Amino acid sequence: MRIPDTGIIELRGMHFTAFHGCLEEEKEYGNEFTVDFRCRYGIREAALSDDLSKTLDYSKIYDIVAAQMSQPSNLLENVAARIFDAILEAHPEIEEMELKVTKFNPPVGGNAQSASVTLTL
Repeated sequence: MRIPDTGIIELRGMHFTAFHGCLEEEKEYGNEFTVDFRCRYGIREAALSDDLSKTLDYSKIYDIVAAQMSQPSNLLENVAARIFDAILEAHPEIEEMELKVTKFNPPVGGNAQSASVTLTL
């Protein structure tokens, strides 16, 4: 088999109702958010063995994201940085990573579908 050493693992569209924002209404009523995760990861051993313990278990990534999303932040930058840091702390072997946190219907005084912050390694 011709299998590369690394591959891309993604978990997209993780949906949460959360209480991030600076306005009192956001803190009280919450808003809808999505989180998208993408990383480069060593997959060769998992591909050859078909063994979950040899790869990045994306259910564990979801658990990390959910734990951080449950803690209110004023800014998307803060919640994105906390998620980013928690994932890297749990998985320092990640070679490259992109994390995007999106807030829907942000309170900008006009019509805007979403606002987002993306962090990359």
